[in-house]
Amino acid sequence: MANFPWLTIIILFPIVAALLVPLIPDKDGRTVRWFALIVGLIDFAIIIYAFCTGYELGTPGLQLVERYSWVPQVGLSWSLGADGLSMPLIILTGFITTLAILAAWPVTLKPKLFYFLMLVMYGGQIAVFAVQDMLLFFLVWELELVPVYLILSIWGGKKRLYAATKFILYTAGGSLFILVGALTMAFYGDVVTFDMATIALKDFPIKLQLLLYGGFLIAYGVKLPIFPLHTWLPDAHGEATAPAHMLLAGILLKMGGYALLRMNVGMLPDAHATFAPILVILGVINIVYAALTSFAQRNLKRKIAYSSISHMGFVLIGMGSFTEIGVSGAMLQMISHGLIGASLFFLVGCTYDRTHTLMLDEMGGVGQKMKKVFAMWTTCSMASLALPGMSGFVAELMVFIGIATSDAYNATFKVLVVFLAAVGVILTPIYLLSMLREILYGPENKELVSHEKLVDAEPREVFVIASLLVPVIGIGLYPKVVTQMYDSTTTQLTALMRQSMPTLVKETPVAKSDRPFVSMVAPKIGE
Repeated sequence: MANFPWLTIIILFPIVAALLVPLIPDKDGRTVRWFALIVGLIDFAIIIYAFCTGYELGTPGLQLVERYSWVPQVGLSWSLGADGLSMPLIILTGFITTLAILAAWPVTLKPKLFYFLMLVMYGGQIAVFAVQDMLLFFLVWELELVPVYLILSIWGGKKRLYAATKFILYTAGGSLFILVGALTMAFYGDVVTFDMATIALKDFPIKLQLLLYGGFLIAYGVKLPIFPLHTWLPDAHGEATAPAHMLLAGILLKMGGYALLRMNVGMLPDAHATFAPILVILGVINIVYAALTSFAQRNLKRKIAYSSISHMGFVLIGMGSFTEIGVSGAMLQMISHGLIGASLFFLVGCTYDRTHTLMLDEMGGVGQKMKKVFAMWTTCSMASLALPGMSGFVAELMVFIGIATSDAYNATFKVLVVFLAAVGVILTPIYLLSMLREILYGPENKELVSHEKLVDAEPREVFVIASLLVPVIGIGLYPKVVTQMYDSTTTQLTALMRQSMPTLVKETPVAKSDRPFVSMVAPKIGE
């Protein structure tokens, strides 16, 4: 079973299953939704089985490696692999997408098309984290844009076309930098190749590295998102439905963070030594600016959207810290926010289904009639504000320790970064607790209660939130359950970062590596 193409099966199974959706005899969507859910569960089970049987926790290199020549005329190959950067996010993708399919249970408008797009996204998003060919990476990156655009433009709110068009313009525009960067790296030097392992071994001059890094930063910064490339996200979330929310917050934002670690840090380490302070500064801006903006929002979806932007700022700080614990915290923050963000946006959808309003001014006291919703909102908000015992607290604490103990920056810079990031952390509970007060506490809005039936959460909704909270609390109490999946990889990545700054290696060496990013040059199956 060591040579079994697990990743190919995981990627292609939901896509092939999606092609069968039009053939299913179904009018109201009841059959097709069960079909999609079963496909999602089977694919997630395959992911877990492949992880348990074919992935070794202490190995930093690529595992489950597959490589097949696809279009040899242009050097395109079907090259897949998973390491500490990608495996946790592949598991997260399977988990969140399966729950998003369950969250889409009430969808009645064009259900076949909706679930077809959900299953295509399932395979496409996993492919982004698994492919090891630059050109193939660009293709699957573009593939997932189409389903998101259609889901937003067909099932979104009143301004859905504007939001969907803005999303596609921002992300497709950023993708041009990926294509140009991939072609440049592939054709540079004596060997023309799109294979990431071979490209990582090329000796790019520093000026070219800086140009490539800047281009990739724009492309992936749109998806993360990084200020000022973030404006598409509040609009997209403002018009999306609950399943689309879960995919946007839970997976799509993580694609940007993953790509920054994989390509910017792992393949252009010398340029990263120059850009790292910029990443840290942008991370601080993300945290403070988005927290202040979220504080001022009166639309519930936009408030949570800006909260997501704020939390992703910690990922940037961790990347630029030059410390193992900082990089590890960045990875854990992506996983943690994927779970917490998905839960909050699912609750936004649940609340809207009952109140038919997103304006905080029109709510009030709904917790009196919806006690289960009250409990779920409170618990998920506590997770988002990084309550000790939950995953967000551990991730943010690791990032704080990483930047505070970094020997790459002077004391003044570190104190300023920690202080400003702490301001964002203080603002988070203020706007989240204020939001809870306006939604759930206080006197009931008589006009709202008289026009809407405020029924409590149904078992399906409780199950979705419980499924998300179990890993959130589990990681908060025992972070090693996740960190052991990527510790060896982030150690090698940190060593590579520090090698780009000789003074750091001389003063405090970290897990020396004699070649670029070990996880990119792992042997292929059979070698």
